[in-house]
Amino acid sequence: MSDIYKKIGYDNDAHPIGFGKRAGVVVIDLQLAFTDPQYALGGLPLVERATENTAKLLEVARRCGVPVASCYTAYQSERDMPYWKVAAVYDHFLYGHRATELEPRIYDPDYDFKLCKSGASIFFRTPVETFFTRARVDTVIVTGCMTSGCIRASIIDSFQNGYRTIVPEDCVGDADERPHGDNLRDVGRRYADISSCEEVCAYLEESRGRNL
Repeated sequence: MSDIYKKIGYDNDAHPIGFGKRAGVVVIDLQLAFTDPQYALGGLPLVERATENTAKLLEVARRCGVPVASCYTAYQSERDMPYWKVAAVYDHFLYGHRATELEPRIYDPDYDFKLCKSGASIFFRTPVETFFTRARVDTVIVTGCMTSGCIRASIIDSFQNGYRTIVPEDCVGDADERPHGDNLRDVGRRYADISSCEEVCAYLEESRGRNL
């Protein structure tokens, strides 16, 4: 944190959010468009790292009975899309296209709540909040991609919906290290605790008795 932010009161250490009683995990856009190198957005090193670590975190989460919501982004056609400035969305983010399929390493169809989103945030006009309310979730663990886009938007909505919001840094990814780090530092000043896969997994194991 830069000195000026700390000087004016943006102090992570003074006001940590912390974990609550019951967590839920959101997995944002780890679909083949971002994980398969054959696509323009696929195969980015930070996203690959996020995919591998998210798979580890989800193994623990499912074993501990933690609700998991996994989303992908897709549209019928350009007519129902927002005004994206990302070329690949127009080419590949269409219902039925292989690029919209969830990455097999992170998706368990027998456990996860799968949903399609149309905006940047997983909370925007989707039933994910109802899903978490019924599961009595008070803490949202945010994973997936991209850090500077849909991850950031989902963090803000999680915060605005009153959840304790935790972001394991090594479970989210972007195209470039700089916006990845800059956005995590910024949301860490304002809306969320920045954590790690290891720390979150330890919390999930510790809270296992409450989730079964």
